[in-house]
Amino acid sequence: MDEVVETLRKIEQNYKLFQQQQFSFIRALEHTREEAHDSFRPVSSIIQVQCYKDHHCYNATDRRILNMFISICNDLRNLCQKLGTVHPGDSVSNGLVEKCKVLLNDSNDFTAIRATYPHGVVNYLSWEEARNRYGGVVSLIPIVIDTMREWITYMKRHLLPKVSRVCATSKKDTSNSHILPAGHFATETSISNKNTVQLQDREFQKYKY
Repeated sequence: MDEVVETLRKIEQNYKLFQQQQFSFIRALEHTREEAHDSFRPVSSIIQVQCYKDHHCYNATDRRILNMFISICNDLRNLCQKLGTVHPGDSVSNGLVEKCKVLLNDSNDFTAIRATYPHGVVNYLSWEEARNRYGGVVSLIPIVIDTMREWITYMKRHLLPKVSRVCATSKKDTSNSHILPAGHFATETSISNKNTVQLQDREFQKYKY
């Protein structure tokens, strides 16, 4: 769990840098969409952004910011794969992981998603940009990050404490299994002494005869 938390923290730091350059990101999308003669269709998937970068991007600044978006999505996807290895989870935690997987699928259509308060990414767009072109693509990363935070919080509150209690109980039981009651030793000692006395008595009677 500590590794997951630390990895998400690093991704969030990268996202903050990306978020500060949202204007450059939108301009890069506009430039590449013009080159692709695809200005009217909304940006609806990660693979669409990848296609713009690979085939219609001729500006180093545009390529850098598009690469940054794709890199953060890849990092989130890799982290999502790790979530299931931390704990088998339950229906709630597994549902959150599945939500992240669907959102981060290369071909998933995120046109309709919108990041809400406290995120202001959509507010930085014009009404037309938010509604018809870029509302979904700028909302993707913050929504996935929020979902992963929700997963971490849920796991810590509801599932991981149970694992800790089970481990503690198991260790206690193992420790106790090596400690035999004092009465056990007393009983063994008493029996041993009794056998010794009986043996000595038989030897004495044998010698006597």
